[in-house]
Amino acid sequence: MITIKIGGSVVDGLHPTTISDLKKVSENEKLIIVHGGGKEVTKISEALGKEQKFIVSPGGIKSRFTDKETAEIFTMVMSGKINKMIVGMLQKHGINAVGLSGVDGKIIQAERKKKLIVMNEKGRKMVIDGGYTGKIQDVNAGLIHSILDQGYVPVISPIAISEECDFLNVDGDRAAAYVAGKMKSDKILFLTNVDGLLMEEKLVKKLSLAEAKEILPKIGFGMEKKILAATEALEMGVKEALVANGKKENPISAAIAHDNCTVISK
Repeated sequence: MITIKIGGSVVDGLHPTTISDLKKVSENEKLIIVHGGGKEVTKISEALGKEQKFIVSPGGIKSRFTDKETAEIFTMVMSGKINKMIVGMLQKHGINAVGLSGVDGKIIQAERKKKLIVMNEKGRKMVIDGGYTGKIQDVNAGLIHSILDQGYVPVISPIAISEECDFLNVDGDRAAAYVAGKMKSDKILFLTNVDGLLMEEKLVKKLSLAEAKEILPKIGFGMEKKILAATEALEMGVKEALVANGKKENPISAAIAHDNCTVISK
């Protein structure tokens, strides 16, 4: 079983061979897809006149601040436009995909963050309201197994549900990691718009779990969440995490073969 995270940076720019490659891989492996789409959320939000605010954690992780209005736009874009666009592409190529959000069947359960510690413009820590951001608590693996056992490919948007039934924004990479961990996937593959982790403009081809955790503070914005999510997936029992370029030919089978990508393992 392989969990594939399709990053928002490549959703509408996947290589033409990606879907046919995915179909080929699906003949031998059960596949779960989790997708992003942050750039599209920002684009639609701004078109609607809703300015987006981004915050930085003390650990240097940048993320979107999600108030109620942003959460509604996030749900609309992620679970509507982007999710159905991916499902449509898969169906067109004969892959029987089912589009879901993390809210459906409580696939992704999260606790609403009451407060967030962020860095202000002066580089000092400050506490702000948590908004509609969630910390993932659990994944409904039974439901996903049921969908897979019926021959479908689940396509999941990273909207979580709280005990109070609030819809919460959770990071797509980390959502994929939790899904992979709870589903006991053999591999997790992050498809992005670069060949993998680049350090000093050179591709890092292999990392151990310990090495990945050690270099996290040195990794730039965007990639740091993927590497963090990769370490979380490995700690939950996934055997191998891969970061590869979704804009290149046959990116899934190439990554499985460790061709021109970053491989992280225990």
